[in-house]
Amino acid sequence: MISYYKKEINKPLKELSKAEKGCWINIYPPYNSEEIKTLSHHLDIPTDFFADALDIDERSRYEQEDGVQFVVVNIPIKNETEQEYEALYITIPIGIVEVDDYIITISAFKNPVIDYFLTRNIKTFETNNHSHFLLLLFERTVFDFILYLKILNNQRNLYEKELYYTSRNEELAKLMNIQKTLVYFVTTLRGNELMMMRMQRTNFLKIAHDEDASDFFEDIIIDMSQAQEMAQIYTEILNTIMNAFASIISNNMNTIMKRLTSITIILMVPTLVASTYGMNVPLLGQNHPYAFPIIMGSSIMLTIILVWFFMRKKLV
Repeated sequence: MISYYKKEINKPLKELSKAEKGCWINIYPPYNSEEIKTLSHHLDIPTDFFADALDIDERSRYEQEDGVQFVVVNIPIKNETEQEYEALYITIPIGIVEVDDYIITISAFKNPVIDYFLTRNIKTFETNNHSHFLLLLFERTVFDFILYLKILNNQRNLYEKELYYTSRNEELAKLMNIQKTLVYFVTTLRGNELMMMRMQRTNFLKIAHDEDASDFFEDIIIDMSQAQEMAQIYTEILNTIMNAFASIISNNMNTIMKRLTSITIILMVPTLVASTYGMNVPLLGQNHPYAFPIIMGSSIMLTIILVWFFMRKKLV
């Protein structure tokens, strides 16, 4: 689905029926490949740009070819798959193409970053200022990363508290899902940060002469770096927790096995006495009138002594 929008400062976003100069063209699923090819031909944009933006594994980067500027930034979205034990959030690329008086965004999934510009009346947003649009998009990307990182950390705290009282596989699996998400985030944030730093160094956005825009871009890069550090810290904390609980579970298993072994040894004493006097051969004291009470009493006494010994050695 190809949509056309236009917006000026302090005015609401207006949807157009066709492309106009200074408009924003958004390509959202479901989309028709023929429509994309037609748009590519009409605006003289390499089709590889659109194909790269729809590749789920595309890394963050930027390039310029024949007057067309192309940027790919990876953003976080909630994982909508119903498969169990999958990452809670994944990252997807958004392609931004600047050509003549048009700016085009394309993504393989509906996402909160583009929806933010479609549903919110952002006063400073204007479609004909491509550099500022990109900066606002970068800012929203960082905001979503930090928001999701805080949500993941809160969930991690809840699952950790549950694991203190019960070592169930469900809580461990949920922690593994968070761990997978953090792997996506750490990798993506690193790629986004490196791309933005190169863009700033090469003045790709052509904002070096604009002090306000340059400061805004610098703040975004700092926030991106902070988000990356948050993701790394949360990853290290989660790895430590997973290792600690694995050791606790292993230790609990060893304790259970030790107790079962001690109980087996304790029960072996009366079993040995009973099996010995159960043999069909002449035995010592078998004709004694109190043979049974004596044998039972001896078995109980030996068992009590063995239990006392194991308890003293803290083996049960």
